[in-house]
Amino acid sequence: MLQVWKKGLAPVTTIMLMAMLLLGSWAVAPASAQEQQLAKNDNTYRIVSLGDSLTVGYEPGMDMNSKPYGFVERLLEQGLYHSRTEVVNLGIAGLKTDGLHQYVQAIVDERAISANDIQSGLQDPRVATIGSEAAQAKTLIAGADVITVTIGGNDMMGLVKTAGTLTTEELMARVEEVLKIYTDNVTAVVNNLHSINPDAVIVLADQYQPIPKMADKVVYPKLLEAADQFTKLVDGMAETFGKNGITVKVAHVAKEFVGSEMTMTHILKEDIHPNQYGYEVMARVFSETIWGGYTKPVVYEAEQPMGIIVSGKEIKTPYKPVMVKNQNFVAIQDIVNAVGAESKWSNKTSSATITYGDKEVVIKIGSKSVKVNGTPVSIDTPAFLHKVGKEQKTYVPLAVLASGLGFDVQYNSKLRTVFINP
Repeated sequence: MLQVWKKGLAPVTTIMLMAMLLLGSWAVAPASAQEQQLAKNDNTYRIVSLGDSLTVGYEPGMDMNSKPYGFVERLLEQGLYHSRTEVVNLGIAGLKTDGLHQYVQAIVDERAISANDIQSGLQDPRVATIGSEAAQAKTLIAGADVITVTIGGNDMMGLVKTAGTLTTEELMARVEEVLKIYTDNVTAVVNNLHSINPDAVIVLADQYQPIPKMADKVVYPKLLEAADQFTKLVDGMAETFGKNGITVKVAHVAKEFVGSEMTMTHILKEDIHPNQYGYEVMARVFSETIWGGYTKPVVYEAEQPMGIIVSGKEIKTPYKPVMVKNQNFVAIQDIVNAVGAESKWSNKTSSATITYGDKEVVIKIGSKSVKVNGTPVSIDTPAFLHKVGKEQKTYVPLAVLASGLGFDVQYNSKLRTVFINP
């Protein structure tokens, strides 16, 4: 494996070192954007993610049936610890900065765009659908609180195939061209996103380098310096955007990979993409950039009761949730207390009336329907009495009760956790 690394390392190293020399010369000049305002109908926090395979969450071996679990999916989890959250992933594997520019321009123009017009040679099987829905994506971006972007890795790596055939002067000129393309395209992308949604915070990631020290101890420090210079370029662009009234934050993921390239990527499989640990770290960096902190999720194993998070706090109770016919049931008073609702029990009708603001849910023991604001709603399994130790507790369907009271309910199968937010 070391021989494979060393064989392919020379052209990569040459490119990155030349890039390091040229990075300081590029500046960005954001254009003024037309002010637009989009009224939001609720308190949902919305994230739209754009970019390349890092946004997709790609790992080697994935196919159309695979469900990525990258940093974007983890951002949804992080958002749910804070409030109602929705995330839309518009990432395209193999995308370069020019392709992102073309795609975002189509979004601005509210027109469909073919896969080839986005970027020729894209292998992502979803790109045709994503391009055909570009017009609809404008509404999503207009309603976003945060827009994340990962881009640039494919621009630089595209030079590797031709590096060995070029003279030093030719290669340096090509690197300079790539850096200018990166700056011009990212500038256009940010300006276009800002024109659609002036209030959105745009979070742009820098680029980590995946080659480990053991591949070449002499070259490794130079690769780190090149990556550091690229980060400085992105930081400089963000600063310039800020001076022009566009909020761009940088997610500094590159420094997190330093010294951990072998444990955070699939480089041992000759693939530069992050592994699950790498994507988790990326999610932490993005989360800290967006919310100022990161909550380490707890994974509840199959033999454990599921987790319940209400407004960012876990319900801890001796009355554990129970799964019946794929429905989660909880002790009624636990959920009532957690959401700040009120409940009244009727011995006469064996029913509980739960109120929260102007919402009311009536749940009767043994009944296959509940009343939500007076309207019957069918349920597969009725509420029941559950013995816990020497106590009998009323257990009710969690999702039906919480959503009936107007709460957002989202179940995360990876964590086996239900997130409930007002």
